[in-house]
Parts: sequence; structure tokens; C-alpha cells
Amino acid sequence: MDSSSSFPGPVERTLSSAEEGGRDRRRRGSGGGSGVVAELLQYGLRHGIGRPVSVGGGIGKLRAMSVASLYEQDEKDKDAESSTAGRRLSYAERCQALRKRRRSQIVHHVEDYVARQKFILRLAKVLLFLGAPSHRIESQLHAAGAILDVKVAFVHLPNLIIVSFMDSDTHTSETHFVRAGGRVALTKLHQVHHVYRDVLHDKIGATEGSEQLKEILKAKPLYSIWTRCVLAFFCASIICVLSFGGSLVDMFVSGASAALLQYLGLNAAAKSTIYANVYEISVSIVVSFLARALGTIPGNIFCYSAISSAGVVLILPGFTILIAALELTSRNILCGSVRMVYAIIYTLFLGFGLTIGSDFYLLVNPKARRQLAATSLLDAEVLHGFILNANDSLPITNLGAVFTFVETEDSGHSHIIKGCYRNPDWPFWRQPFPWWTMLFLVPIYSIFSSIANLQAIRSIQLLIMVAFSCVAYAANRTANYLISDRSDIVSASGAFVISLCGNAYSRIVGGTAFTSMVTGVLFLVPSAIGNGGGLIQPYSSSAARYSGSFELGIRMIQVAIGVTIGLFVAQILVYTLGRRKSAAHFAF
Repeated sequence: MDSSSSFPGPVERTLSSAEEGGRDRRRRGSGGGSGVVAELLQYGLRHGIGRPVSVGGGIGKLRAMSVASLYEQDEKDKDAESSTAGRRLSYAERCQALRKRRRSQIVHHVEDYVARQKFILRLAKVLLFLGAPSHRIESQLHAAGAILDVKVAFVHLPNLIIVSFMDSDTHTSETHFVRAGGRVALTKLHQVHHVYRDVLHDKIGATEGSEQLKEILKAKPLYSIWTRCVLAFFCASIICVLSFGGSLVDMFVSGASAALLQYLGLNAAAKSTIYANVYEISVSIVVSFLARALGTIPGNIFCYSAISSAGVVLILPGFTILIAALELTSRNILCGSVRMVYAIIYTLFLGFGLTIGSDFYLLVNPKARRQLAATSLLDAEVLHGFILNANDSLPITNLGAVFTFVETEDSGHSHIIKGCYRNPDWPFWRQPFPWWTMLFLVPIYSIFSSIANLQAIRSIQLLIMVAFSCVAYAANRTANYLISDRSDIVSASGAFVISLCGNAYSRIVGGTAFTSMVTGVLFLVPSAIGNGGGLIQPYSSSAARYSGSFELGIRMIQVAIGVTIGLFVAQILVYTLGRRKSAAHFAF
């Protein structure tokens, strides 16, 4: 650039404005030239180093220098200033000054302000769409805004994030509404976490990060609808045996019910808004109707409680209640209370649908009601007799009566196991599975559950999820054996173990804690409900069955509270030692 040019160049304008700002600062008594260095660095990164420029009538070049040399020069200036003041900083003071400096500031991949805004908006949408832990979303976005040097504020509501970018120079703000809703996708969440960490650790720029997030958002699901229906079949079949006391024939029926449920949810409910509003009630009615029809077949081949509970276990709001409890613990009162009330009402809808389906079949087939009454007396001993007066001084006449003696399930001698009658003389295919089958059923269920939540098969993450889930289930079963009447404490023990493993894995190896813990945490909810007797218990009337849904909601809240306490306690233990994370924590 010629010195005789009539129009000043960008660097000349930058230096002139910087000199004026420097004179203003000197007049105010404050020194510093860090603004000049920062603006020169940004100009050099955008327009190239080594281009001739004119500064104050002379021709010169921007000298190429590393970012480390700039920091070293700043440190030399600070040391020189402190030495001229008559005192050199001690080692502790220098360490404190280094801690105060923003080491996570973006210096290698400097992007313009619009690109950084775009990355934050796209990150908010992706986190909502892929089912990230909602109590962590706001902290992650705040960390991204602070490191990318964007003044931004967030308001998080269920399925909605209000993003407000603020400009301190013009005293204006720009507000965006980001709305998205979806379900958990483990592989994509793991990819999003890596992109988020690379951008905040200055490994890639905000523009490249936005493009990668866009590709993740537009990518098709890993598995087709029919594949996910098959996965739902295996998940419900195995959970019927593990948690609800089902037999070999029960597990196939419950698996078929869950596959039908999954197909209606992914196909019909996704295409029709009207049907999506009554999807849960309609599915629970159909599953309960089929289970009652099979359960009243003479011979007690099928168990109504096991089939109906395992058939609708995939749509239980256990994960929603857990997220609500985590949000309430994180002082996010608005989202937490809304989700908690929604989950309780949702549970009442399920109980209402199960009651309607059962009573509708009993209304269609009156003989089934007598068969049901006869089944309830299979484990009872009925005696006909009289009460005789052994003392002639008491005016009691002889009374004839029918006496029914029933052994409760808690006595240990009952043939009713988790609401299902199991005669010891029946063949193996009508009996519950022995305990040693858990050694291979739990890993198989963990594999299918992880894949059903859209985890890639060929990944090391799948093995880690299965291992953590098995450890959590073992801890849960051990605690249930020792403390069988406290579902919250039992769930807290399993959650503590899996949170300890997941956070240690993230802390030491650098993996994603949330995705590695999802399978094990989702395993705790049906296990705790199964330990309490399942979703449906042998109540005496339809009113008692309907009121039992309230007990189910309370039981799920107890489980969620226990899981929340276990997750937070283990997280505190893991992150007590070591350096503080430079980005937000991506875990439960």
C-alpha cells in the first residue's frame, strides 16, 4: 500500500483509533496497549501476515509472531512494570495472576461475531433435539458464550430456549427463540459433545463447528422403524423376565405388545397430531385388553400383571421424572415443576388406560370375571366349619362360616410371585427364570437398550455402556436384598455406582459421561417398579386399580429422588479433586 493513498487502510485506521484511545487512557491515568495487539492479531489472521501497510506516513509490514510470544511479551511487560514499581511479583502472586487470566480464550481460531452467534444458536437447537440433560443445557450454553466472548443470556423452558445477544456499545439486544423436541440419540449426543469440546478448547473454529452440528442435525436415524420395533420386542421380553416375574410364554407376548407400541409411536403418532394426543391411552388400553384376554384363559398359562407391565414399560415417564428431579435439585424450579406435574398426570393416563382395557374385556366376557375370582383363590385354603362355645357362661350360639386362609407374598411361602401365580409343579416354560439367568440376560438387555436409544453398534461406547449398566444392576439387586422396603435407597445405591463409573470415565479417559450412563440409569426405573410388584397388582375392584396408579406415580417419584441423590453424591466425590473443567459438565 502506497503512503500517498488518499484513503487509509484498515490497519492505519486501527492504529490511529488505538493511538487516540491510548492518549485518552493516558489522560485518564490508565495504561495498556493490549487493545492494539488484539486488533493487529485479528487483522493479521483475517488478511494475512506480511502484507505491506502504511502507518503514519511510513511503509512497514506486520511481523509474524506466535501467540505464545505475545503472552510472553505481556508477562515481560507486567514484570517490568512491577519491577519499576519497586517490587517483583512472588511465585504465588504470579500463579494467581495466571489463574485469573482466561486460559480458555479463543486465540488460534478467531471467528467473526456472527459466526460465533450462529454456533451458539445451533448448539442450543441440537441439544434440545437430541435429548441432552436439560438441567445442563443452560450451563453449557453459558460456558460457550463466555469462552467465545459473546455477551448472551438464556432462558430455558421445556422444549424452548430464549437466546438474547446483547450489544454494550449500542445498548441493544437481539432475541432468538429456539424450539425443538426429540428423544435421546446416544451416538449423536456423543458427537455433539466432541464438537462442543473442540470448539471451546480452540481446536476448531466456530464456523466449522456449526457445519458439523448441521450435519449431525440433518443426519438420518441410525436404524429404520422396523429395526427399532425388533429392538423394542427384545427389550420388553427381557425386562418382563427380569423385573416383572414373567415366564417364557409371557415374555413373547409382552415383546409383541411393545413392538406394536413402538410402531404406533414412530409411525402413526409421528404423522398424525390428533392421534399423538391419545397415543399413550390407546396403546395402554390395547395392551391391557390383550393381557386380560390371555390371562383369563383356563389353566393360568399367561400372567396379566407381567404382560401388561412389560408391554407399556417403554413409554413409562421414568426418564422424565428423573430429569424433573435433577432440575429441581439444580434450582431450576420452573422446568422441574412443569416436568414433574406432567409426568405424574402422564402416569395417571397410563393407569386409566390399563384399567379401561381390563374392565372392557371383563364386560365383554362375563365368564372371565368368575375365572379371575377363581384364580385369586388358587393360593388360598378354604375351610367350612362352626364356631363352638367352649364356655357355657358366655351367651354365644354356634356360628357356621366359611374361612379362607391366604398366605401373603411377603411370607415367603406364597406361590404368587410379583402378581403372578406360579405352581411349583408346572413345567419350566411356565415358571419364572432362575437367578443365574441374570448373568447373561442383563448384558443382553443393556445391549438392546443402548441400540434402541440410537447407539452405534461398532463403537467402544457400547461396551462401556453395557459394563456400567451391569455394575449398576448388580448394586441395585444387592441393595434390594439388604433393604427391600425402601425403593429410594435401593435406587440411590445403583445410581451412585453408575455415576461414580461414568464421571470417573469422563474425568480420567475424557469420554462423555452422560451417554455412558443413560442405559444404566434407564435400567433402574423398571427394576425398582418391578421390585414393588409391577404396574398392575391384583386389586379387588376397578376403582382400586385406578387409585393404584397414584401409588405408581408416588413410587416413581421415590425412585427418581433416590437416583438424583446417588448421581449428585458420586459426582461431588469424583470432581472434588483435580483441576476445574474449562467447559460445562455434560452428565446427569
